[in-house]
Amino acid sequence: MDSHPVWLDSPIPPQSQLTSDQTFDVVVVGGGITGLTAAYLLQLAGFSGCILERDRLGMGDSGCTTAHLTYVTDTRLPDLVRRFGHQSARLLWAGGAAAIETIESIVNAELIPCDFHRVPGFLHVPCDATPDEDTGLAEDFDLARELGFAAHWLKQVPVMATPGIRFADQGQFHPLKYLRGLAQAITSAGWKIYEHAEVTGVYGQANSVNVGEYNVTFKNLVLATHVPLAGKSGLISATYFQSKLIPYSTYALRATAVGSRLPAASFWDTANPYNYLRIEPATEGRQALIYGGEDHKTGQEEDPAGCHWRLEQRLRQLFPDATVDHRWSGQVIETHDGLPYVGATADHQYIATGFAGTGLTMGTLGAMVICDRILGNESPWQDLLDVNRPPLRGGMWSYLKENFDYPYYLLKDRFGRSDAIGDRELQPGEGQVLRVEGQWVARSCDTHGDQCAVSAVCPHMGCLVRWNGAEKTWDCPCHGSRFTADGEVHSGPAEKPLEQVEFATDRTAMRTVHLPVPDNP
Repeated sequence: MDSHPVWLDSPIPPQSQLTSDQTFDVVVVGGGITGLTAAYLLQLAGFSGCILERDRLGMGDSGCTTAHLTYVTDTRLPDLVRRFGHQSARLLWAGGAAAIETIESIVNAELIPCDFHRVPGFLHVPCDATPDEDTGLAEDFDLARELGFAAHWLKQVPVMATPGIRFADQGQFHPLKYLRGLAQAITSAGWKIYEHAEVTGVYGQANSVNVGEYNVTFKNLVLATHVPLAGKSGLISATYFQSKLIPYSTYALRATAVGSRLPAASFWDTANPYNYLRIEPATEGRQALIYGGEDHKTGQEEDPAGCHWRLEQRLRQLFPDATVDHRWSGQVIETHDGLPYVGATADHQYIATGFAGTGLTMGTLGAMVICDRILGNESPWQDLLDVNRPPLRGGMWSYLKENFDYPYYLLKDRFGRSDAIGDRELQPGEGQVLRVEGQWVARSCDTHGDQCAVSAVCPHMGCLVRWNGAEKTWDCPCHGSRFTADGEVHSGPAEKPLEQVEFATDRTAMRTVHLPVPDNP
């Protein structure tokens, strides 16, 4: 079975490499949905610019999506209304609808072959809910109709056979084929896209970024990196902002059902965490299914592989004969009030993050807002999504509760009781954290049996990372940073890799420490 997102079977062709100092109107850091969309819109407005991507286009969390395009937000509509009022809730959903329309317009204008089509979306009662269980779904329906959205109540949603709401005109597409089309349009218009171009420094007074031995000067800087880099923001300001973001890991499967001819559609249930299903159009007697869920705070799941197993069991209850051929995980960024953060974090520096489970839709909306900000235009969503908005109602308590993870894990991992003494041979695909000659060491073994050892201390704020056996990454339980097995940054907020370690090879000096995961820290 393939352990990578199905979209990566259609990779984007390699782009350029930065080989000299450059100057542009706009520098965009990050080659995912937000960065490429912002670049596309800004080149239409006449700006010169470049995209700096640390790895390859679409290889970050935009490539790990399940590719639902929907204005139905993770935060339920009644909660949005209670927190922000009717008009703001309507504005947010209208923003999602505008983002889908923008994607559709770009697909048509650039003739991008990315399998875009409109589909209905269904918000429904979980399949395992009891008959008398109150999911509050009727309130969602009433509010959606009151706010002017095309919602229809169904006693039985297709496939699920439970009550739910049908929302018309949602969307599906192939995200990497879409990003490829954006990249072609951007470079054809004169913009540059540089891959393997990691930003290692931002110099505010000089308005430049450092990429290896080269400097790129800008008038405007867009940080589109899932978890934003500090950029020109001060360390304290950037650290505080990053503490308002809550990274969650989510899991997905792609399966094929033979003989199925169901209409293409998207589904989300009201469970917490919720389950989601994408049914693609049937072709040649086969139908592709993408099923996801099992969300948890990054680094705080003891058995990530079990998440995929539980997903598969639920999928087989719906499609007993389906064949699973891909499985992967991704990361979504939640916020304390349920809204994304989009706007300026310093003079001429813009960020967009916190899209929760609707990253492709809200990432597009974020790019639209940033484009308006750079052009000096008023955006309908500028104030609602502003990065400096004050906490509303329960927002401050949510902030304090979520950030209790930092001191909890920082102390728990260092002073908790060790369950085993002594080293052991690692099997391929395994990893462990050890205490070696006074250092915390993260040791792993790849599929070829080669071992690697790096520091287990996350460079962001000093917590100890944990091995994710499902994805073969080191995950930080405090703020969600992720690292490859050899310590390179997979996703922030950490901006530096895990340090290399040097120690004697006497294995008697090693002490294995198992780091338990509590149910509710």
